Order: sequence, then C-alpha cells, then structure tokens
Amino acid sequence: MELQLDSMAASIGVSVPVLRFLLCFVATIPFSFLWRFVPGRLPKHLYSAAVGAFLSYLSFGFSSNLHFLVPMLLGYASMLLFRQRCGILTFFLGFGYLIGCHVYYMSGDAWKEGGIDATGALMVLTLKVISCSINYNDGLLKKDDLREAQKKYRLINLPSPIEYIGYCLCCGSHFAGPVYEMKDYLDWTERKGIWSSEAKRPPPSPLGATIRALLQAGFCMALYLYLVPYFPLSRFTDPVYHEWGFWKKLGYQYMSGFTARWKYYFIWSISEASIIISGLGFSGWTDSSPPKPRWDRAKNVDILGVELAKSAVVIPTVWNIQVSTWLRHYVYERLIQNGKKPGFFQLLATQTVSAIWHGLYPGYIIFFVQSALMIAGSRVIYRWQQAVPPTMASALVFMNFTYTLLVLNYSSVGFMVLSLHETITSYGSVYYIGTIVPVVVILLGKVIKPGKPVRSKARKEQ
Repeated sequence: MELQLDSMAASIGVSVPVLRFLLCFVATIPFSFLWRFVPGRLPKHLYSAAVGAFLSYLSFGFSSNLHFLVPMLLGYASMLLFRQRCGILTFFLGFGYLIGCHVYYMSGDAWKEGGIDATGALMVLTLKVISCSINYNDGLLKKDDLREAQKKYRLINLPSPIEYIGYCLCCGSHFAGPVYEMKDYLDWTERKGIWSSEAKRPPPSPLGATIRALLQAGFCMALYLYLVPYFPLSRFTDPVYHEWGFWKKLGYQYMSGFTARWKYYFIWSISEASIIISGLGFSGWTDSSPPKPRWDRAKNVDILGVELAKSAVVIPTVWNIQVSTWLRHYVYERLIQNGKKPGFFQLLATQTVSAIWHGLYPGYIIFFVQSALMIAGSRVIYRWQQAVPPTMASALVFMNFTYTLLVLNYSSVGFMVLSLHETITSYGSVYYIGTIVPVVVILLGKVIKPGKPVRSKARKEQ
C-alpha cells in the first residue's frame, strides 16, 4: 500500500502525507452522501462525529483528534460553567491554543516543503467552537438589542455533548471548511426549517450542484498542475528574477499569485461538493420564477468574482467566503459601537485577527495589514466614483479594477512565501508599489473629499 502511495504521489508531484490527506479529503464526499441514509437524529450525530474523527486519524494520525479535543472541551466547559462570559472566554482560549499549535508546528514551513499536519483543520474547528459559544452567550441577551445575524443564530439551549461533537467534526468538514453555524447543523440534522418535509418546497436533489462542483475542482487542479512548474515561488529568491525589469517582475508576481489561487479553488470546490451532497449546503430558494435552489452555505469562493474584482472591497465576499462571513459577524460587527459607523480600526482589527488565525508568519501579518490598506484605498476610489457624473465614473471604475489587480497580487506574495526576508525582497523588487499606492490614495482621500453622490442628487431633482 505504501509503495502504491509513493508511486501515486510521485506521478502528481506531491508528498505521500499530502496525497494521504487529499485521498481522505475526497473521501468526505461519499461519506457525506451516506449521511443522508443514516436513520434517526442521534445516529446522525454519532455518524458525523465518528466519520470526522476517523478521517482525521487517517490523514494526520491519532494526535490530531487529541488536538481537536482541547478547544472543543474548552468551549463546552465555558458554555457549561460560565455562560455569561462563555463567548469571550472561548474566543481567547481557542485562539490561544491555536496560536500555541502554530508556534509549535510552524506548519507554513512544512506546507512549503510538502508536509502537512492537523493545524489547518484545527483552524476551521476553532472558528466553529467560538461561534457556538458566542451564539449561546447571545441567547441570554434581549432580542431587540441584537443584530439580524445574532437573532438568527443565537442558541437558547445548550447543545448536548454528542450534538456538539457532531457539529465540530461533521463528515470531515473541519478539513477545509466551510464554517457553518450550530443552529443550521441542528436544523439540518433534525429536518427543521428549510430542510423540513413540511416546508413549502421540499429540499431539492443535490446531484446537479455536486457534479458542477466536482467538474470545477477537476478544472482547477488541472490548471494548477499545468501552471505551477512555470511560476514557482522559489523564483523570488533566484538571482535571475532580480535581473528582470520592473514590468516583468510585476507580471511574475501576478502570475505566481494567479497560479497559487487555483490550488485553493480546487480544495474549496471539493469541500463544496461534500457539503452539497450531504444536503447541508442547501440554503433556500431564489425569488425567481421558477424558483431555483441556492447552495450558498457550501460556497467558499466565487472564482470569477476574485479574478475580475472591480473593487478590493468585494474580495472578502468572494474569497474564503464563509471565513470572511465569520469574521464579519464575530469580529468586525461586534467592534462597532452603537450609533457609530465602522472605521479603519474595525477593518484593521478584523484583518489582524485573520492574520493570527492563519499563523504567526511575518508574511501573513504583512499581507493582512496590506489588505486593510488595499480595502481602505479602494473605498476612497469608490467614493470618488459615486460623486462624479456617469461619463467620468467609468474611468474610475477601471482605475479601481486596475488598483485591485495590482495591490492584491503584490500583497499576496507575502501570503505565499511567508518569511520576512522573501516578502520584503519581493516587495522591494518592485519598489514597494503595492504599499505606496494604497497609502497615497488614502491620503488623497483626506484632501479630495467628494460631495454627495451625483446619483442621489439626480433622484432628489426628479
């Protein structure tokens, strides 16, 4: 068996540990499909927990489940013993343990060298544990004081231990997400809400959406395997790279980021197929005629939305969508004081939490600070765009698109290479253009303050 894995790994250019993970990851699809045939509520929770633990064991070894047990126990104990503070307690305890694992394993180095460990799965699990505790905390608050998302997902009753474990490990969804809410998991398992047989429309067949996700995954992996030999990340420290001119270096930064993204598109397409085929990915029907099923709960990326983004502001809504939604609901919105508008502080704090969640590599920290600047600069261009006549707005739309393309692919080099030396070297090779441009745009926004949007003035005159 080990010899077969060696030959398979060599044929597709990955290490044996990565191949083992990929095989278990793809196995989440048939296991999720079989979930549909498990009878009864309790057996479904047991099946979810058992499959998640089993696949984790095959992928990462026995120690992985011990790592998962720590934040799960911390979160459940907080809900059981300190309900009034369980949200904030679980947040800091969960992140504290995750940071400890990041420091101990330094997974980024292992990933770059073809290794893999359970830290990536622990990242997803940590978000689930924290959201469950915060929602249970919200169950104590008056409904009138809550935002819509809080009202929708708050938990009045403490989930049972088996419900909690089933939610955390459900069919291997902790491998790469998507992150989803405890309330949705319980409704899905108990056939309530949109999954109820008494709903206006019965849940649709997941077959078509699953096939679409699998075809997308195949295309993404094929394109990644084709491109990666031409645009390796090692090129940034290669003397040949530093002999190139400015535009060729900038073009290489774009192509290396473009290439790396297809790896993530593949992973998220597989996880999307797994969640869709289980039925959990179903999120309701469209308002169109005839209504069409939506599978938004499983969607983690909008590929065209990322590659053709007209503004950096939309990037969090199309890239790692469920984690971005988690950050918005559990960090960004909760830092906004009542009656006040969000500012750069909330944006920077959210991006900092995202950076720490990914790991303590300098490249991650720099990338997410960069992304806060990128989004802030894009907002400035958008405000200018709204304040000028439509004939001039198209030029600013193109400007925002070009700005996003430049800064995103420049910044993403730090996310990929991770080390401080490689990040600074790659940024410096193009004269820090992707840092200077957002700062200049933000400063110009302080000087060139647009008036009221032209469109709103036109409406008033009408």
